[in-house]
Amino acid sequence: MEKLNKQFVKNYQKRPEKVLQFGQGNFLRAFIDWQIDVLNEKTDFNGSVVVVQPRGQGAVEKLNEQDGLFTLYLQGIKEGKPVKEHSTIRCISRGLNLFKQYGEYLQLACNPELRFVFSNTTEAGIVFDATDQLTDKPQKSFPGKLTSFLYERYKAFKGDKDKGLIILPCELIDRNGDQLKEFVLKYARLWNLEIEFVEWIIEANIFCNTLVDRIVPGFPTESIDEITAELGYLDEFIVVGEQFHLFVIEGPQWIREEFPVHLAGLNTFFVDDITPYRTRKVRILNGAHTAMAPVSYLYGLNTVDEAIEHEIIGKFVKDLIYGEIIPTLDFPEDECRSFADDVIERFRNPYMKHFLLSITLNSTSKFKTRDLPTLLEFVKRKKTLPKKLVFSLAALISFYKGNGADEKIELSDDPEALELFKAQWSEADGSFECIKEIVTNVLGSKKLWDMDLNVVPGLADEVTKNLFEIETKGMKQAVETIFEQKAAK
Repeated sequence: MEKLNKQFVKNYQKRPEKVLQFGQGNFLRAFIDWQIDVLNEKTDFNGSVVVVQPRGQGAVEKLNEQDGLFTLYLQGIKEGKPVKEHSTIRCISRGLNLFKQYGEYLQLACNPELRFVFSNTTEAGIVFDATDQLTDKPQKSFPGKLTSFLYERYKAFKGDKDKGLIILPCELIDRNGDQLKEFVLKYARLWNLEIEFVEWIIEANIFCNTLVDRIVPGFPTESIDEITAELGYLDEFIVVGEQFHLFVIEGPQWIREEFPVHLAGLNTFFVDDITPYRTRKVRILNGAHTAMAPVSYLYGLNTVDEAIEHEIIGKFVKDLIYGEIIPTLDFPEDECRSFADDVIERFRNPYMKHFLLSITLNSTSKFKTRDLPTLLEFVKRKKTLPKKLVFSLAALISFYKGNGADEKIELSDDPEALELFKAQWSEADGSFECIKEIVTNVLGSKKLWDMDLNVVPGLADEVTKNLFEIETKGMKQAVETIFEQKAAK
């Protein structure tokens, strides 16, 4: 069977190279490249993407063999119904291997039509490596590579302020644009580049902070034979993603004139401050994931969709989101509820088998960043404890005992955290006094929480009561007790 190429695509168009993309992985292709394809189809954007493989070798050569084309399957809930659809993404013009084509990479910097830079080099990609030099071909770090590229562009256009770029990193770190800009400027100083170049970076280029959201499982290994037969061609770059997408960009509204997402019906927004959007996403989506995982798994469930569809656990999660998380957010309630509705639909996605155990990796640090702020803010505003979230904390402590409903749990977390829980549970005798001591010691660990949680009024007592219920009666009866307490009031 023949490999996908432009002969399989009707009305294939060659477009101006307006976008430089660092990274050829599943997420960028299913998120950024898909959006650019939509812009080409529905607006006058008329641009293509040059993909740079920031490290390693091999992938872009194979992508070039497919003329930059790949198939995207979007699977999930759309307008209330499960939908599975696919399209051929056509916006990538070529891929460059920096280890073999560094000269072509620098030549791209001289292209007057180039306007945007996107990246996703993983959370560890935006780093500073003091051993990088301007003369390296290429530099080791992504910020080093970008600085070299920007310097080449600065020289090619003799510092023309109209030839700066709009840079939108998609790495999942807080204020990613600010951090990237900081490192680019640091390299300019390290390499003793002229002050005029530093001024050009600051005045001619825009580094936007971004928030990205789409679940992209990647290559459909289990169903590839069936998909290949359906498509009628081989595609080594098929990627699967959910229907939902959200792209929030902290930057001036005028960028929309060049990147007209508002004309294409995309869920992409330009805002003055990304912070409340990030908080909403982390607290509702990620916070719900982290809080529900130990409860659901110890209940005997395996995946997120099983949990949200379950009569008891599903209600527990919804009560947690709408009743405890949303009331702590400084964001319009109707927008929070709308976002939460989308989250519930995403949890229901019948095509995504998101295993609860995968969510429990590094659960203590996740609970600290995603759920603890909600718990503390709820107490501050309501002068009472959030019952579901407190129960989730008790479930987390029980989970770190390492015994699942039907199997031993392979725990994965910071070694100090694992050692703390191991020490607590190794001497447990099941008594209420022992459970209380475990809770007191865990909540009091500043290594875990950066504070002593025993100072939160009533928290230790409530967690102890819940943990004792879980340990003596099992998760199923313990969860039901939570609802019985509410009904009795």
